[in-house]
Amino acid sequence: MVRKLIFIAPALMFLLLVGAFVLGLNNNPRDIPSVLINRPVPAFALEPLPGDTRGLTSDDLKGDVSLVNIFGSWCVACVAEHPYLVKIRDTGFVKIYGIDWREKNPADGRRWLDRNGNPYALVGLDPDSKVAVDFGVTGAPETFVVDKAGVIRYKHVGPVTDDVWANTLKPIIEGLRK
Repeated sequence: MVRKLIFIAPALMFLLLVGAFVLGLNNNPRDIPSVLINRPVPAFALEPLPGDTRGLTSDDLKGDVSLVNIFGSWCVACVAEHPYLVKIRDTGFVKIYGIDWREKNPADGRRWLDRNGNPYALVGLDPDSKVAVDFGVTGAPETFVVDKAGVIRYKHVGPVTDDVWANTLKPIIEGLRK
């Protein structure tokens, strides 16, 4: 009997491990819960990009529903997302605010936006990740929907696409405006 257990125990452990992996594969890594949902935006005041006269503060996010997009010129996924943000800006439907995260050289973000178009109403520099940490950012890009009272209502991890805009972000914004 003991000999049978010696052979069966590793097989059972293997099956348990496979089961745990299968369960893990069914989870979407973009569905990272945020403790900030339904809480006010953390208080912050960020410096502007070189050439801008004004940075971004938490007070700028009050008064109307808005998007806050965490990006960086170094971020490959941000490059893919950028045309969609410009497209959203061009509709005039919602203001987008940018937090330029972890730029080694602040001029890199300025050059990147000058080259690719600037979808942001205001941009603040966060080179040391102080504000990103307060927002619970795990990577770029991330986009937050903020209501008119300055309360975070939704967090999207990953690039904004036409599908994300049409089926997630835009309906949330419309609902918050009612």
